[in-house]
Parts: sequence; structure tokens; C-alpha cells
Amino acid sequence: MTRMTIDNVHVDFPIYGQQRSLRKTLFARATGGFIQHEAEHSQRVVVKALSGVSLSLQDGDRLALLGHNGAGKSTLLRVMAGIYEPVSGTVWAQGKITPLFDTMPGLDGEDTGYENIITSCLLFGMTREEIERKIPEIEEFSELGEYLTLPVRTYSSGMMTRLGFAVATAIEPGILLMDEGISTGDARFADRAAKRMTEFIGRSRIMVLASHSEGMVRATCNKAALMHAGRILGVGSVQEILDRYYAIVHGVSKEVETPSAA
Repeated sequence: MTRMTIDNVHVDFPIYGQQRSLRKTLFARATGGFIQHEAEHSQRVVVKALSGVSLSLQDGDRLALLGHNGAGKSTLLRVMAGIYEPVSGTVWAQGKITPLFDTMPGLDGEDTGYENIITSCLLFGMTREEIERKIPEIEEFSELGEYLTLPVRTYSSGMMTRLGFAVATAIEPGILLMDEGISTGDARFADRAAKRMTEFIGRSRIMVLASHSEGMVRATCNKAALMHAGRILGVGSVQEILDRYYAIVHGVSKEVETPSAA
């Protein structure tokens, strides 16, 4: 069984050497985590990126993270992936974690398409044997033909998108973490990509998606979490959380309170 538990996680980003006047300016303009000035370190500002975040996920969960820019969605994804370490709290996972923040990790413009496929798949955690089995599928779906033997610096942006999408969706996801989904390129390719993306997400045991796209959230998720200033305000159905999110966006919600400055 695949599961993930996040218990009372706090993530701080200290910024050194900042004057109090800058801190006040940042605080006045901030749309993200709470910015705190530490009295014992007069020159240090701490961005409270996540504050007391708790979540429990199990097989079949398709969770959308909703909130404005700077609400903590991407930070939470990176904590789940093990990229950021909490200053307190715990993250526990049973099952393979598959962060998909870059469709072509390790990209080298001088390497051929085939060489970049191998590099990216290795960085996604695939074995050589798995890569060899997946290459024909990637070749077919990307429709790049002999271009795969050429350096990727010769590719158009559309060709790079097709290759990245084909590689990323060839992996076998466990706990799938995505930030804003995967670009699908031109309209003709997008039609094929939509079906492949549905199949890809369906192979995952748990999926967590940070996105501003209501259409993608409705199409791929069965629950949602609302984030604001590094906190989770609530978890519920997609419709319920979308309603609460839009209430905050349009300024009709009473549930958001700005922490007092320390």
C-alpha cells in the first residue's frame, strides 16, 4: 500500500544581512509566507515558508494544491520530494516518490536526443534495462524520427516539448508530484498528449498537483487543499476548495488572517 503522511511541518528560509526597513517593505508587499524579524538576530529575516502543515494521503488520492503565488504550494511539493528539509515536523512515505518538476533533467544541448533520453531516464531513477524497453515507446510518441540522432540544440521549442513529454510520461510513477503539470506543445500533439497524460496519472498510486488551471484540477484530481501564507486552510472536495479559493481571490472570505509581526 502506498501512503504519505506530513505531520506539523515547518520550513523556514533565513535571509541574512537585511535591514529592518527592507523587512518592512517585503512584509507590506508579501503574498507568500509570513516574513518574521528575529529579535536575537537583528540582521536576519526569516521567511516562514510553511507553518504547521499536516496532510495524510493514501492509494487513489489525486490531490490539488490551490492558492495564490507564494502560498507555499511549490515548497510543500519539494518537501514531499525530499528536496527541502523541514526545520521541524516529519514527512513519512511508503512507496516510490516521483517528482516531475523538470521533464528533461540533465539536458545537454550538445548531446543527441537518444543520449538525453538515457540521461533523463537515469535521473528519473530508471535502470538501463527499463530505459531500453521504453526507448521504442518514446521514439514513437515523440515522432522525432532521425532527429533523435542529432544534438538537441538543433531542435525547435516544439520538438523539445514533445521529447520532454514523451520521456516524462514513460516513467512508472509511484507518488507523483507535479508543479503546474507538463507542457504538451502544439494543438495536434496536445490531443494525443491529453490521453497519454490521463493514462500516466492513472498509473500513479498517489498524485499531488500544484496548479492554477481549474480545468486541469477538475480533470485530474479528486480532492484539494487550500494554501495561504504557508498554511493549509482546509482539505476537501475539489468544488468545495475551489469555492473557498475564489472567495479569497475576490476578497469575500473572512478565513484569511495575516499573522502579526514579531
